[in-house]
Amino acid sequence: MRLDKLLANMGVGSRKEVKQLVKSKRITVNEAIVKDSGMHVEPEHGRVSVDDELVSYQKNIYLMMHKPPGVISATSDNRDRTVIDLLSADEKKFDPFPVGRLDKDTEGLLLITNDGKLAHRLTSPKKHVEKVYIAKVSGEFPVNIIKQFKEGLTLEDGYQTKPAKLEILDKQSNEVKITITEGKYHQIKRMFIAVGYKVTYLKRIQMGDLQLDERLPIGNYRSLTEDELQYCKSLK
Repeated sequence: MRLDKLLANMGVGSRKEVKQLVKSKRITVNEAIVKDSGMHVEPEHGRVSVDDELVSYQKNIYLMMHKPPGVISATSDNRDRTVIDLLSADEKKFDPFPVGRLDKDTEGLLLITNDGKLAHRLTSPKKHVEKVYIAKVSGEFPVNIIKQFKEGLTLEDGYQTKPAKLEILDKQSNEVKITITEGKYHQIKRMFIAVGYKVTYLKRIQMGDLQLDERLPIGNYRSLTEDELQYCKSLK
């Protein structure tokens, strides 16, 4: 990797600013003063210092966000605020993106990273990673609704969903927990529409073994713990 690109990615400064630092002899690589800001360096092995302070290289970023409603799962948008807009400049410099999608009015667990391979492992239909949601719906439940979800439902466009697990948590408030292994557009809302109900509240609480940290205030985020990161990387 070019030295100026590495230092720019680490927030040291723009490439122009890095070039000026080199001219001022303020950057060293493996204790040697750098003369060319475009020199190639091995980030994992070379010791890069600015003003005798070691620059720690970080290639990837892994964040758990408690996504709030009203924010879209995208990297940019001309009208609405995105989950990336909620990040600080320190995180944005890694060019992260949300893994999978949560609808604009849906809240809950969202993983944000710049690791494309990890994102694929979590979202690929072939991996069958379970996604767990808490939902509230309008109307009264028919006695066979659990069986209907277990057998799979036919959506309005003719798509036949894979079997889903439905658990009724509270009949008075019509609160349910639903587990799916797919991620079709508006899937849970469309599944309930298929049986005559409307989702009024939806929150994702889990993806595989990755669970939403309920201590994380809505709209906030944190880095994955080592155990959480190892789980994500274990998906093959």
